[in-house]
Amino acid sequence: MGLLAHPASVDGRLVHISRILRELGVAPTIVLGPEHGYGGEAQDMIGVEDAVDEAGTQVVSLYGDSLTDLSPKPEHLAKMDVLVVDLADVGSRYYTFVWTALLALREAARAGVQTIVLDRPNPIGGAASQVEGRSQADGFLSFVGWERVPVRHSMTVGEVLARFAASDGLTLGRDGALRVVAVEDWDRERLADVWDRPFVLTSPNMPTLETALVYPGGCLIEGTNLSEGRGTTRPFEIVGAPFVDGPRLAAALNSSGLEGFVARPLTFQPTFQKHAKKTCGGVQIHVVDPKRFRPYATYLALVAHAAAQAPEHFAFRTERYEFVDDIPAFDLLTGSAIARKAITDGAALGDWLESVASAEPGWDTALREASSLVERAAP
Repeated sequence: MGLLAHPASVDGRLVHISRILRELGVAPTIVLGPEHGYGGEAQDMIGVEDAVDEAGTQVVSLYGDSLTDLSPKPEHLAKMDVLVVDLADVGSRYYTFVWTALLALREAARAGVQTIVLDRPNPIGGAASQVEGRSQADGFLSFVGWERVPVRHSMTVGEVLARFAASDGLTLGRDGALRVVAVEDWDRERLADVWDRPFVLTSPNMPTLETALVYPGGCLIEGTNLSEGRGTTRPFEIVGAPFVDGPRLAAALNSSGLEGFVARPLTFQPTFQKHAKKTCGGVQIHVVDPKRFRPYATYLALVAHAAAQAPEHFAFRTERYEFVDDIPAFDLLTGSAIARKAITDGAALGDWLESVASAEPGWDTALREASSLVERAAP
């Protein structure tokens, strides 16, 4: 058996799956780790080396220095008859764990290895009313969106994999290429704050449910020269730069007509990455009503207001991003060049924001179909 997991792959007692499997007498012969590593210690976009775990099992990294490092190799799959996937996700297209799982599923299927997904509820909800942001345009697929889905997609890992396994023509179910141990009795309207367990950080900068809730918008900041709060204790909630006037930005956001949050002005000093050890002005986004909060629209507005406030200092990222050199990171994240060009041109928010941030048409049907596919893929 192979295992694809990370530190949040725990049960209700917070016991890690590797220990549980060993106690059941089915210890994995090889372990695979996604971005940030099987141990979860690596920062974003840092290649992770292969290792050995505490039980002496080979740990293979599925996040290295190139696209070819993102999938298990034939020699890895030769060591397993079945691949168990247990990855806690946070419901945003950019979060790469689900794409690691999909790539692993596809390679496993080619090798005749069955994939079993231990599914988990989406911590930021699974309702169609919570879907936000359009799918990617042609030419904008990448590791922060390997297949076309909305930014906030409301699916589980099992639903994403079942959807694309079916489109690949893979068989689902007990004897199929994919089996899903489905989530039972999940109220798709509810968030992780009602679960009977603590939120376990899924990566170094995803420490809380509040972080996950803003992340569908907060990750956009990676595509700019604003700090997304890495190097602070509230990443993605805190945003700013030395050239940002925090009170002015907060006032603009709080009067934008977007709901469910309060933007509080602040100053902060990141300890690493962008603007490290420099005093930044900015805002912290406090979510006060998760059902009305639209993270993607809110952070698009934040970027637009910051750019308008300091056009001589604000910039979109041009460096390599998630293995892509020739497309701006902001375009990869939003799935097209529309938002970046509108912000660069100084277009009024009302002219473009809803066309980019509104829910994907027909995605409610896609959610029902994905749920039905999971039922077919169940053991």
